[in-house]
Amino acid sequence: MASLTLISDTEPWKDLKNHVEDIKKTHLRDLMNDVDRCKRMVIEFDGLLLDYSRQCVTQETREKLLKLAEAAHLQEKINRMYNGEHINSTEDRAVLHVALRASRETVINSDGKNVVPEVWKVLDKINEFSERVRCGSWVGATGKALKDVVAVGIGGSFLGPLFVHTALQTDPEAVAGAKGRQLRFLANVDPIDVARSITGLDPETTLVVVVSKTFTTAETMLNARTLREWIIAALGPQAVAKHMVAVSTNLTLVEKFGIDPNNAFAFWDWVGGRYSVCSAVGVLPLSLQYGFSIVQKFLEGASSIDRHFYSTPFEKNIPVLLGLLSVWNVSFLGYPARAILPYSQALEKLAPHIQQVSMESNGKGVSIDGVPLPFEAGEIDFGEPGTNGQHSFYQLIHQGRVLPCDFIGVMKSQQPVYLKGELVSNHDELMSNFFAQPDALAYGKTPEELLHEKVPEHLIPHKTFSGNRPSLSLLLPSLNAYNVGQLLAIYEHRIAVEGFIWGINSFDQWGVELGKSLATRVRKQLNSSRTKREPVEGFNHSTTTLLTKYLEEKSPVPSHPSTILPKI
Repeated sequence: MASLTLISDTEPWKDLKNHVEDIKKTHLRDLMNDVDRCKRMVIEFDGLLLDYSRQCVTQETREKLLKLAEAAHLQEKINRMYNGEHINSTEDRAVLHVALRASRETVINSDGKNVVPEVWKVLDKINEFSERVRCGSWVGATGKALKDVVAVGIGGSFLGPLFVHTALQTDPEAVAGAKGRQLRFLANVDPIDVARSITGLDPETTLVVVVSKTFTTAETMLNARTLREWIIAALGPQAVAKHMVAVSTNLTLVEKFGIDPNNAFAFWDWVGGRYSVCSAVGVLPLSLQYGFSIVQKFLEGASSIDRHFYSTPFEKNIPVLLGLLSVWNVSFLGYPARAILPYSQALEKLAPHIQQVSMESNGKGVSIDGVPLPFEAGEIDFGEPGTNGQHSFYQLIHQGRVLPCDFIGVMKSQQPVYLKGELVSNHDELMSNFFAQPDALAYGKTPEELLHEKVPEHLIPHKTFSGNRPSLSLLLPSLNAYNVGQLLAIYEHRIAVEGFIWGINSFDQWGVELGKSLATRVRKQLNSSRTKREPVEGFNHSTTTLLTKYLEEKSPVPSHPSTILPKI
Protein backbone atom coordinates (compact mmCIF):
# COMPACT_ATOMS: atom_id res chain seq x y z
CA MET A 1 0.00 0.00 0.00
CA ALA A 2 2.85 2.44 0.72
CA SER A 3 3.24 4.68 -2.30
CA LEU A 4 4.29 8.24 -2.97
CA THR A 5 1.75 8.43 -5.82
CA LEU A 6 -0.91 11.05 -5.12
CA ILE A 7 -4.53 10.38 -6.00
CA SER A 8 -4.41 13.50 -8.18
CA ASP A 9 -1.90 11.71 -10.43
CA THR A 10 -4.37 8.94 -11.30
CA GLU A 11 -6.44 8.78 -14.48
CA PRO A 12 -9.83 8.78 -12.66
CA TRP A 13 -8.89 12.04 -10.90
CA LYS A 14 -7.83 13.63 -14.21
CA ASP A 15 -11.00 12.33 -15.83
CA LEU A 16 -13.09 14.01 -13.14
CA LYS A 17 -11.14 17.25 -13.58
CA ASN A 18 -12.07 17.23 -17.27
CA HIS A 19 -15.66 16.33 -16.39
CA VAL A 20 -16.11 19.50 -14.31
CA GLU A 21 -16.67 21.56 -17.48
CA ASP A 22 -19.54 19.26 -18.49
CA ILE A 23 -21.18 19.73 -15.09
CA LYS A 24 -20.79 23.50 -15.23
CA LYS A 25 -22.93 23.44 -18.38
CA THR A 26 -25.80 21.79 -16.53
CA HIS A 27 -28.25 23.21 -13.99
CA LEU A 28 -30.02 21.39 -11.20
CA ARG A 29 -33.34 22.56 -12.67
CA ASP A 30 -32.63 20.30 -15.64
CA LEU A 31 -31.04 17.48 -13.66
CA MET A 32 -34.09 17.32 -11.39
CA ASN A 33 -36.33 16.81 -14.43
CA ASP A 34 -34.58 13.50 -15.13
CA VAL A 35 -36.83 11.18 -13.11
CA ASP A 36 -34.71 8.08 -13.74
CA ARG A 37 -31.62 9.90 -12.46
CA CYS A 38 -33.45 11.06 -9.34
CA LYS A 39 -34.75 7.55 -8.61
CA ARG A 40 -31.21 6.19 -8.80
CA MET A 41 -30.01 8.77 -6.27
CA VAL A 42 -32.30 7.68 -3.44
CA ILE A 43 -31.08 5.02 -1.00
CA GLU A 44 -32.94 3.43 1.90
CA PHE A 45 -31.30 1.47 4.68
CA ASP A 46 -32.55 0.40 8.11
CA GLY A 47 -35.27 3.06 8.25
CA LEU A 48 -33.06 5.85 6.84
CA LEU A 49 -33.59 7.55 3.50
CA LEU A 50 -30.84 9.42 1.66
CA ASP A 51 -31.69 11.57 -1.37
CA TYR A 52 -28.64 13.07 -3.10
CA SER A 53 -30.39 13.96 -6.39
CA ARG A 54 -29.84 17.67 -5.64
CA GLN A 55 -26.08 17.28 -5.86
CA CYS A 56 -24.42 18.68 -8.98
CA VAL A 57 -23.74 15.23 -10.38
CA THR A 58 -25.02 13.13 -13.24
CA GLN A 59 -25.09 9.36 -13.34
CA GLU A 60 -21.86 9.63 -15.32
CA THR A 61 -20.32 11.68 -12.50
CA ARG A 62 -21.23 9.01 -9.99
CA GLU A 63 -19.60 6.31 -12.09
CA LYS A 64 -16.44 8.39 -12.38
CA LEU A 65 -16.40 8.91 -8.60
CA LEU A 66 -16.73 5.16 -8.07
CA LYS A 67 -13.73 4.65 -10.35
CA LEU A 68 -11.86 7.20 -8.23
CA ALA A 69 -12.68 5.10 -5.16
CA GLU A 70 -11.21 2.10 -6.93
CA ALA A 71 -8.05 4.03 -7.82
CA ALA A 72 -7.71 5.11 -4.18
CA HIS A 73 -8.01 1.46 -3.03
CA LEU A 74 -10.96 2.49 -0.87
CA GLN A 75 -12.23 -1.03 -0.17
CA GLU A 76 -8.74 -2.16 0.80
CA LYS A 77 -8.35 0.78 3.19
CA ILE A 78 -11.73 0.09 4.79
CA ASN A 79 -10.75 -3.55 5.23
CA ARG A 80 -7.43 -2.56 6.79
CA MET A 81 -9.24 -0.37 9.29
CA TYR A 82 -11.68 -3.12 10.27
CA ASN A 83 -8.83 -5.64 10.44
CA GLY A 84 -7.03 -3.57 13.08
CA GLU A 85 -4.01 -2.68 10.95
CA HIS A 86 -2.07 0.40 12.06
CA ILE A 87 -3.52 2.75 9.45
CA ASN A 88 -2.72 5.72 11.71
CA SER A 89 0.86 5.42 10.57
CA THR A 90 2.26 8.62 12.13
CA GLU A 91 1.26 7.40 15.59
CA ASP A 92 1.62 3.68 14.75
CA ARG A 93 -1.91 2.89 15.90
CA ALA A 94 -4.94 0.96 14.77
CA VAL A 95 -8.23 2.81 14.26
CA LEU A 96 -10.97 0.69 15.78
CA HIS A 97 -13.84 2.82 17.03
CA VAL A 98 -16.07 0.27 15.26
CA ALA A 99 -15.03 -2.25 17.94
CA LEU A 100 -16.57 -0.01 20.62
CA ARG A 101 -20.10 -0.83 19.43
CA ALA A 102 -19.60 -4.34 18.07
CA SER A 103 -21.78 -7.17 19.42
CA ARG A 104 -20.23 -9.54 21.96
CA GLU A 105 -19.70 -12.34 19.46
CA THR A 106 -17.87 -10.15 16.91
CA VAL A 107 -14.17 -10.78 16.37
CA ILE A 108 -12.07 -7.66 15.66
CA ASN A 109 -8.35 -8.14 16.06
CA SER A 110 -5.66 -5.64 16.90
CA ASP A 111 -2.06 -6.81 17.09
CA GLY A 112 -3.26 -10.41 16.95
CA LYS A 113 -5.77 -10.10 19.80
CA ASN A 114 -9.56 -9.89 19.67
CA VAL A 115 -10.35 -6.56 21.36
CA VAL A 116 -14.13 -7.02 21.58
CA PRO A 117 -14.05 -8.96 24.91
CA GLU A 118 -12.03 -6.09 26.44
CA VAL A 119 -14.60 -3.60 25.19
CA TRP A 120 -17.46 -5.55 26.72
CA LYS A 121 -15.58 -5.95 29.98
CA VAL A 122 -15.57 -2.16 30.29
CA LEU A 123 -19.18 -1.88 29.12
CA ASP A 124 -20.28 -4.41 31.74
CA LYS A 125 -18.37 -2.50 34.40
CA ILE A 126 -20.10 0.73 33.33
CA ASN A 127 -23.47 -1.00 33.39
CA GLU A 128 -22.88 -2.29 36.92
CA PHE A 129 -21.47 0.98 38.27
CA SER A 130 -24.07 3.27 36.70
CA GLU A 131 -26.90 1.14 38.04
CA ARG A 132 -25.39 1.24 41.54
CA VAL A 133 -25.30 5.04 41.38
CA ARG A 134 -28.76 5.33 39.85
CA CYS A 135 -30.44 2.99 42.34
CA GLY A 136 -28.70 4.59 45.31
CA SER A 137 -26.48 1.72 46.45
CA TRP A 138 -23.43 3.88 45.67
CA VAL A 139 -23.85 7.06 47.70
CA GLY A 140 -21.80 10.14 48.47
CA ALA A 141 -19.67 10.85 51.53
CA THR A 142 -22.68 11.96 53.60
CA GLY A 143 -24.88 9.04 52.59
CA LYS A 144 -26.95 10.98 50.05
CA ALA A 145 -27.69 9.57 46.61
CA LEU A 146 -25.67 11.03 43.73
CA LYS A 147 -28.24 12.44 41.33
CA ASP A 148 -26.08 14.96 39.43
CA VAL A 149 -23.05 14.29 37.23
CA VAL A 150 -20.43 16.72 35.91
CA ALA A 151 -18.29 15.23 33.13
CA VAL A 152 -14.92 17.00 32.85
CA GLY A 153 -13.16 16.69 29.49
CA ILE A 154 -12.38 18.66 26.37
CA GLY A 155 -12.43 18.11 22.60
CA GLY A 156 -13.41 14.54 21.82
CA SER A 157 -13.97 13.92 25.51
CA PHE A 158 -16.73 16.53 25.47
CA LEU A 159 -18.27 17.34 22.07
CA GLY A 160 -19.44 13.83 21.18
CA PRO A 161 -21.04 13.01 24.55
CA LEU A 162 -22.64 16.48 24.62
CA PHE A 163 -24.13 15.92 21.15
CA VAL A 164 -25.67 12.60 22.21
CA HIS A 165 -26.88 13.97 25.54
CA THR A 166 -28.56 16.94 23.87
CA ALA A 167 -30.17 14.69 21.27
CA LEU A 168 -31.66 12.41 23.93
CA GLN A 169 -32.82 15.06 26.42
CA THR A 170 -36.29 15.21 24.89
CA ASP A 171 -36.67 11.61 23.71
CA PRO A 172 -39.55 10.16 25.79
CA GLU A 173 -37.78 6.90 26.63
CA ALA A 174 -34.59 8.71 27.60
CA VAL A 175 -36.55 11.31 29.59
CA ALA A 176 -38.04 8.53 31.70
CA GLY A 177 -34.57 7.13 32.37
CA ALA A 178 -33.21 10.54 33.36
CA LYS A 179 -35.98 11.48 35.77
CA GLY A 180 -34.58 13.42 38.75
CA ARG A 181 -31.05 13.48 37.33
CA GLN A 182 -28.80 16.12 35.74
CA LEU A 183 -25.78 15.74 33.46
CA ARG A 184 -23.50 18.69 32.83
CA PHE A 185 -20.23 19.06 30.95
CA LEU A 186 -17.19 21.13 31.91
CA ALA A 187 -14.72 21.64 29.05
CA ASN A 188 -13.40 25.18 28.81
CA VAL A 189 -10.58 26.12 31.17
CA ASP A 190 -12.27 29.52 31.45
CA PRO A 191 -13.42 29.78 35.12
CA ILE A 192 -16.79 31.00 33.85
CA ASP A 193 -17.41 27.50 32.53
CA VAL A 194 -16.55 26.11 35.96
CA ALA A 195 -19.03 28.49 37.57
CA ARG A 196 -21.77 27.54 35.14
CA SER A 197 -21.18 23.82 35.51
CA ILE A 198 -21.57 23.82 39.31
CA THR A 199 -24.19 26.54 39.74
CA GLY A 200 -27.14 25.10 41.63
CA LEU A 201 -25.39 21.80 42.37
CA ASP A 202 -24.76 20.40 45.82
CA PRO A 203 -21.39 18.66 46.29
CA GLU A 204 -23.16 16.12 48.52
CA THR A 205 -25.22 14.84 45.58
CA THR A 206 -22.71 15.37 42.73
CA LEU A 207 -20.47 12.83 41.03
CA VAL A 208 -17.59 14.15 38.90
CA VAL A 209 -16.35 12.07 35.96
CA VAL A 210 -12.84 13.13 34.87
CA VAL A 211 -12.18 12.14 31.26
CA SER A 212 -8.54 12.17 30.13
CA LYS A 213 -6.73 9.30 28.46
CA THR A 214 -3.33 10.26 29.87
CA PHE A 215 -4.61 12.25 32.87
CA THR A 216 -2.28 15.03 31.77
CA THR A 217 -4.47 17.20 29.47
CA ALA A 218 -3.79 20.68 30.87
CA GLU A 219 -7.30 22.15 30.65
CA THR A 220 -9.04 19.00 31.84
CA MET A 221 -6.74 18.45 34.80
CA LEU A 222 -6.96 22.06 35.98
CA ASN A 223 -10.75 21.83 35.84
CA ALA A 224 -10.61 18.47 37.63
CA ARG A 225 -8.42 19.93 40.38
CA THR A 226 -10.86 22.83 40.68
CA LEU A 227 -13.85 20.53 41.18
CA ARG A 228 -11.79 18.43 43.59
CA GLU A 229 -11.25 21.56 45.67
CA TRP A 230 -14.97 22.35 45.41
CA ILE A 231 -15.76 18.92 46.86
CA ILE A 232 -13.05 19.09 49.53
CA ALA A 233 -14.13 22.57 50.63
CA ALA A 234 -17.63 21.26 51.30
CA LEU A 235 -17.07 17.66 52.38
CA GLY A 236 -13.39 17.18 53.28
CA PRO A 237 -10.56 15.35 51.46
CA GLN A 238 -11.94 11.87 52.19
CA ALA A 239 -14.98 12.64 50.01
CA VAL A 240 -12.99 12.61 46.76
CA ALA A 241 -13.04 8.81 46.55
CA LYS A 242 -16.86 8.77 46.68
CA HIS A 243 -17.51 11.78 44.47
CA MET A 244 -14.94 11.45 41.66
CA VAL A 245 -14.31 8.70 39.11
CA ALA A 246 -12.11 8.62 36.01
CA VAL A 247 -12.08 7.57 32.38
CA SER A 248 -8.39 7.05 31.72
CA THR A 249 -5.62 4.60 30.92
CA ASN A 250 -3.10 6.12 33.35
CA LEU A 251 -4.00 4.42 36.63
CA THR A 252 -0.88 5.72 38.36
CA LEU A 253 -1.89 9.36 37.90
CA VAL A 254 -5.54 8.53 38.64
CA GLU A 255 -4.52 7.16 42.03
CA LYS A 256 -2.13 10.05 42.67
CA PHE A 257 -5.02 12.44 41.99
CA GLY A 258 -7.04 10.80 44.76
CA ILE A 259 -9.37 8.59 42.72
CA ASP A 260 -9.53 4.89 43.48
CA PRO A 261 -8.08 3.07 40.42
CA ASN A 262 -10.93 0.58 40.78
CA ASN A 263 -13.20 3.46 39.83
CA ALA A 264 -11.31 4.16 36.60
CA PHE A 265 -12.82 3.06 33.29
CA ALA A 266 -10.43 2.17 30.50
CA PHE A 267 -10.21 2.85 26.81
CA TRP A 268 -7.43 2.17 24.34
CA ASP A 269 -4.88 3.89 22.13
CA TRP A 270 -6.78 2.69 19.05
CA VAL A 271 -9.62 5.03 20.06
CA GLY A 272 -9.05 8.55 18.74
CA GLY A 273 -10.44 11.29 20.97
CA ARG A 274 -12.95 12.59 18.42
CA TYR A 275 -14.11 9.01 17.78
CA SER A 276 -14.44 8.12 21.47
CA VAL A 277 -18.08 8.88 22.28
CA CYS A 278 -18.88 5.15 22.00
CA SER A 279 -16.15 4.32 24.56
CA ALA A 280 -16.32 4.92 28.31
CA VAL A 281 -15.74 8.60 27.44
CA GLY A 282 -19.38 8.89 26.42
CA VAL A 283 -20.95 5.68 27.64
CA LEU A 284 -20.20 6.28 31.34
CA PRO A 285 -21.74 9.77 31.76
CA LEU A 286 -24.61 8.94 29.41
CA SER A 287 -25.36 5.69 31.28
CA LEU A 288 -25.32 7.54 34.60
CA GLN A 289 -27.90 9.95 33.17
CA TYR A 290 -30.16 7.70 31.10
CA GLY A 291 -29.37 4.14 32.10
CA PHE A 292 -27.16 1.66 30.27
CA SER A 293 -30.04 0.11 28.31
CA ILE A 294 -30.68 3.41 26.51
CA VAL A 295 -27.00 3.85 25.70
CA GLN A 296 -26.78 0.29 24.42
CA LYS A 297 -29.44 1.14 21.82
CA PHE A 298 -27.28 4.09 20.75
CA LEU A 299 -24.33 1.71 20.30
CA GLU A 300 -26.51 -0.71 18.32
CA GLY A 301 -27.55 2.07 15.95
CA ALA A 302 -23.92 2.96 15.29
CA SER A 303 -23.09 -0.72 14.79
CA SER A 304 -25.84 -1.02 12.19
CA ILE A 305 -24.11 1.62 10.07
CA ASP A 306 -20.69 0.03 10.74
CA ARG A 307 -21.91 -3.22 9.15
CA HIS A 308 -23.55 -1.36 6.27
CA PHE A 309 -20.35 0.60 5.59
CA TYR A 310 -18.19 -2.52 5.67
CA SER A 311 -20.27 -4.81 3.49
CA THR A 312 -22.54 -2.81 1.16
CA PRO A 313 -21.51 -2.24 -2.46
CA PHE A 314 -20.33 1.32 -2.93
CA GLU A 315 -23.16 2.38 -5.25
CA LYS A 316 -25.62 1.72 -2.36
CA ASN A 317 -23.28 2.55 0.53
CA ILE A 318 -24.44 5.70 2.33
CA PRO A 319 -21.14 6.79 3.98
CA VAL A 320 -19.15 5.97 0.84
CA LEU A 321 -21.42 7.98 -1.44
CA LEU A 322 -21.49 10.90 0.99
CA GLY A 323 -17.70 10.87 1.21
CA LEU A 324 -17.27 10.75 -2.55
CA LEU A 325 -19.73 13.62 -3.01
CA SER A 326 -17.78 15.69 -0.48
CA VAL A 327 -14.53 15.04 -2.36
CA TRP A 328 -16.28 16.09 -5.58
CA ASN A 329 -17.59 19.31 -4.02
CA VAL A 330 -14.31 20.27 -2.35
CA SER A 331 -11.58 19.18 -4.73
CA PHE A 332 -13.32 19.48 -8.09
CA LEU A 333 -16.11 22.04 -7.80
CA GLY A 334 -14.07 24.15 -5.36
CA TYR A 335 -16.66 24.52 -2.60
CA PRO A 336 -14.67 24.84 0.66
CA ALA A 337 -17.46 24.52 3.24
CA ARG A 338 -20.44 22.39 4.15
CA ALA A 339 -23.52 23.45 6.11
CA ILE A 340 -25.00 20.84 8.44
CA LEU A 341 -28.67 21.72 8.86
CA PRO A 342 -30.67 19.41 11.14
CA TYR A 343 -34.38 20.18 11.25
CA SER A 344 -34.57 19.14 14.88
CA GLN A 345 -33.61 21.27 17.86
CA ALA A 346 -32.47 18.07 19.59
CA LEU A 347 -29.60 17.94 17.07
CA GLU A 348 -28.31 21.43 17.94
CA LYS A 349 -24.92 20.00 18.99
CA LEU A 350 -24.47 17.83 15.90
CA ALA A 351 -22.65 20.50 13.86
CA PRO A 352 -20.16 21.41 16.66
CA HIS A 353 -19.30 17.73 17.07
CA ILE A 354 -18.92 17.09 13.35
CA GLN A 355 -16.81 20.25 13.07
CA GLN A 356 -14.24 18.56 15.25
CA VAL A 357 -14.50 15.09 13.72
CA SER A 358 -14.20 16.49 10.21
CA MET A 359 -11.83 19.43 10.58
CA GLU A 360 -9.45 17.75 13.02
CA SER A 361 -9.42 14.61 10.89
CA ASN A 362 -9.09 16.04 7.41
CA GLY A 363 -7.50 19.42 8.04
CA LYS A 364 -4.24 18.25 6.48
CA GLY A 365 -1.86 19.66 3.89
CA VAL A 366 0.25 16.58 3.20
CA SER A 367 -0.45 13.02 2.17
CA ILE A 368 -0.07 10.11 4.56
CA ASP A 369 3.42 9.74 3.08
CA GLY A 370 4.30 13.35 3.88
CA VAL A 371 3.97 14.70 0.34
CA PRO A 372 2.42 18.21 0.03
CA LEU A 373 -1.04 18.05 -1.53
CA PRO A 374 -1.44 19.89 -4.85
CA PHE A 375 -5.23 20.04 -4.31
CA GLU A 376 -7.62 21.25 -1.62
CA ALA A 377 -8.65 18.74 1.06
CA GLY A 378 -10.82 19.12 4.12
CA GLU A 379 -14.03 21.07 4.61
CA ILE A 380 -15.13 23.97 6.79
CA ASP A 381 -18.13 22.60 8.68
CA PHE A 382 -20.73 24.74 10.38
CA GLY A 383 -24.44 24.67 11.00
CA GLU A 384 -27.50 25.40 13.09
CA PRO A 385 -30.86 23.70 13.42
CA GLY A 386 -33.63 24.73 11.05
CA THR A 387 -35.58 26.93 11.16
CA ASN A 388 -33.18 29.05 13.25
CA GLY A 389 -30.49 28.99 10.57
CA GLN A 390 -32.95 30.25 7.96
CA HIS A 391 -33.14 33.53 9.86
CA SER A 392 -29.37 33.66 10.28
CA PHE A 393 -27.04 32.56 7.47
CA TYR A 394 -29.33 31.15 4.76
CA GLN A 395 -29.15 34.52 2.99
CA LEU A 396 -25.54 33.74 2.07
CA ILE A 397 -26.43 30.16 1.10
CA HIS A 398 -29.19 31.32 -1.28
CA GLN A 399 -27.66 34.43 -2.85
CA GLY A 400 -24.02 34.56 -1.77
CA ARG A 401 -21.34 31.87 -1.95
CA VAL A 402 -22.26 28.35 -2.98
CA LEU A 403 -22.07 26.04 0.05
CA PRO A 404 -23.26 22.43 -0.20
CA CYS A 405 -25.83 21.65 2.47
CA ASP A 406 -26.78 18.56 4.47
CA PHE A 407 -30.48 18.70 5.35
CA ILE A 408 -31.36 16.26 8.14
CA GLY A 409 -35.01 15.65 8.92
CA VAL A 410 -36.97 13.44 11.30
CA MET A 411 -40.29 11.83 10.41
CA LYS A 412 -41.63 11.70 13.96
CA SER A 413 -41.12 14.46 16.52
CA GLN A 414 -39.83 13.60 19.98
CA GLN A 415 -42.36 16.04 21.46
CA PRO A 416 -45.36 16.50 19.13
CA VAL A 417 -47.48 19.66 19.41
CA TYR A 418 -50.69 20.52 17.58
CA LEU A 419 -52.88 23.55 18.22
CA LYS A 420 -56.56 23.26 17.43
CA GLY A 421 -57.41 25.33 14.39
CA GLU A 422 -53.87 25.39 12.98
CA LEU A 423 -53.35 24.21 9.40
CA VAL A 424 -50.63 21.73 10.40
CA SER A 425 -48.87 20.48 13.52
CA ASN A 426 -45.76 22.27 14.77
CA HIS A 427 -43.58 19.43 13.45
CA ASP A 428 -45.25 19.58 10.04
CA GLU A 429 -44.54 23.31 9.98
CA LEU A 430 -40.87 22.60 10.69
CA MET A 431 -40.70 19.86 8.06
CA SER A 432 -42.41 22.06 5.46
CA ASN A 433 -39.20 24.08 5.55
CA PHE A 434 -37.05 20.94 5.44
CA PHE A 435 -38.69 19.91 2.16
CA ALA A 436 -38.85 23.42 0.66
CA GLN A 437 -35.34 24.72 1.25
CA PRO A 438 -33.45 22.14 -0.87
CA ASP A 439 -35.72 22.88 -3.84
CA ALA A 440 -35.28 26.62 -3.36
CA LEU A 441 -31.52 26.14 -3.47
CA ALA A 442 -31.66 23.85 -6.48
CA TYR A 443 -34.12 25.72 -8.67
CA GLY A 444 -33.67 29.34 -7.59
CA LYS A 445 -35.75 32.04 -9.25
CA THR A 446 -35.05 33.58 -12.64
CA PRO A 447 -35.44 37.21 -13.77
CA GLU A 448 -38.09 36.00 -16.23
CA GLU A 449 -40.16 34.52 -13.41
CA LEU A 450 -39.87 37.75 -11.46
CA LEU A 451 -40.97 39.82 -14.47
CA HIS A 452 -43.97 37.53 -14.88
CA GLU A 453 -44.80 38.20 -11.21
CA LYS A 454 -44.64 41.94 -11.97
CA VAL A 455 -41.72 42.58 -9.63
CA PRO A 456 -40.42 46.16 -10.15
CA GLU A 457 -37.47 46.12 -12.53
CA HIS A 458 -35.07 47.78 -10.11
CA LEU A 459 -35.67 44.96 -7.60
CA ILE A 460 -35.18 42.09 -10.01
CA PRO A 461 -31.37 41.77 -9.47
CA HIS A 462 -31.98 41.70 -5.70
CA LYS A 463 -34.71 39.07 -5.87
CA THR A 464 -33.04 36.79 -8.40
CA PHE A 465 -31.83 33.42 -7.08
CA SER A 466 -29.32 31.66 -9.30
CA GLY A 467 -30.15 28.22 -7.94
CA ASN A 468 -27.91 25.28 -8.87
CA ARG A 469 -26.80 25.08 -5.25
CA PRO A 470 -26.16 21.48 -4.18
CA SER A 471 -27.65 19.79 -1.15
CA LEU A 472 -28.60 16.36 0.07
CA SER A 473 -31.43 15.22 2.31
CA LEU A 474 -31.20 12.58 5.01
CA LEU A 475 -34.51 11.53 6.57
CA LEU A 476 -34.56 9.63 9.87
CA PRO A 477 -37.62 7.66 11.04
CA SER A 478 -37.41 9.18 14.52
CA LEU A 479 -34.79 10.51 16.89
CA ASN A 480 -34.28 7.88 19.55
CA ALA A 481 -31.01 6.52 20.85
CA TYR A 482 -30.71 4.03 17.98
CA ASN A 483 -31.17 6.71 15.29
CA VAL A 484 -28.68 9.03 17.02
CA GLY A 485 -26.12 6.22 16.87
CA GLN A 486 -26.81 5.75 13.16
CA LEU A 487 -26.33 9.45 12.46
CA LEU A 488 -23.04 9.56 14.36
CA ALA A 489 -21.59 6.57 12.50
CA ILE A 490 -22.67 7.91 9.08
CA TYR A 491 -20.66 11.07 9.61
CA GLU A 492 -17.67 9.26 11.14
CA HIS A 493 -17.37 6.92 8.15
CA ARG A 494 -18.11 9.65 5.61
CA ILE A 495 -15.13 11.61 6.96
CA ALA A 496 -12.93 8.51 6.84
CA VAL A 497 -13.90 7.94 3.19
CA GLU A 498 -12.86 11.49 2.30
CA GLY A 499 -9.48 10.97 3.95
CA PHE A 500 -9.00 7.59 2.28
CA ILE A 501 -9.70 9.13 -1.15
CA TRP A 502 -7.49 12.17 -0.56
CA GLY A 503 -4.71 9.87 0.71
CA ILE A 504 -4.26 11.67 4.03
CA ASN A 505 -4.14 10.45 7.62
CA SER A 506 -7.55 11.27 9.09
CA PHE A 507 -6.62 9.86 12.49
CA ASP A 508 -3.81 12.04 13.83
CA GLN A 509 -3.96 15.71 14.86
CA TRP A 510 -0.50 17.18 15.10
CA GLY A 511 -1.88 20.64 14.38
CA VAL A 512 -3.35 20.73 17.87
CA GLU A 513 0.05 20.55 19.51
CA LEU A 514 1.93 23.70 18.47
CA GLY A 515 -0.32 26.25 20.16
CA LYS A 516 -0.40 24.16 23.33
CA SER A 517 3.40 24.03 23.52
CA LEU A 518 3.68 27.80 23.02
CA ALA A 519 1.10 28.32 25.78
CA THR A 520 3.53 26.63 28.19
CA ARG A 521 6.02 29.48 27.72
CA VAL A 522 3.31 32.06 28.30
CA ARG A 523 2.14 30.26 31.44
CA LYS A 524 5.65 30.39 32.91
CA GLN A 525 5.94 34.08 32.05
CA LEU A 526 2.60 34.90 33.71
CA ASN A 527 3.67 33.08 36.84
CA SER A 528 7.03 34.84 37.10
CA SER A 529 5.48 38.25 36.33
CA ARG A 530 2.68 37.77 38.84
CA THR A 531 4.77 36.35 41.68
CA LYS A 532 8.23 37.91 41.13
CA ARG A 533 7.29 40.99 39.09
CA GLU A 534 9.69 39.92 36.35
CA PRO A 535 9.35 41.79 33.01
CA VAL A 536 8.01 40.09 29.89
CA GLU A 537 10.95 38.77 27.88
CA GLY A 538 11.61 36.38 25.01
CA PHE A 539 8.50 37.11 22.92
CA ASN A 540 7.97 39.09 19.74
CA HIS A 541 6.92 42.74 19.97
CA SER A 542 3.22 42.04 19.46
CA THR A 543 2.97 39.32 22.10
CA THR A 544 5.13 41.32 24.51
CA THR A 545 2.82 44.32 24.12
CA LEU A 546 -0.30 42.25 24.68
CA LEU A 547 1.13 40.43 27.70
CA THR A 548 2.36 43.66 29.26
CA LYS A 549 -1.06 45.25 28.82
CA TYR A 550 -2.75 42.18 30.29
CA LEU A 551 -0.45 42.23 33.32
CA GLU A 552 -1.26 45.90 34.01
CA GLU A 553 -4.64 44.78 35.26
CA LYS A 554 -4.17 43.77 38.85
CA SER A 555 -4.82 40.08 39.32
CA PRO A 556 -7.55 39.13 41.80
CA VAL A 557 -5.16 36.43 42.95
CA PRO A 558 -2.55 37.60 45.52
CA SER A 559 1.06 36.49 45.33
CA HIS A 560 0.57 33.76 47.94
CA PRO A 561 -3.11 32.94 47.53
CA SER A 562 -5.46 30.58 49.23
CA THR A 563 -7.93 28.69 47.07
CA ILE A 564 -10.55 30.84 45.31
CA LEU A 565 -13.67 29.16 43.92
CA PRO A 566 -16.53 30.62 41.83
CA LYS A 567 -18.96 32.78 43.77
CA ILE A 568 -22.12 31.87 41.85
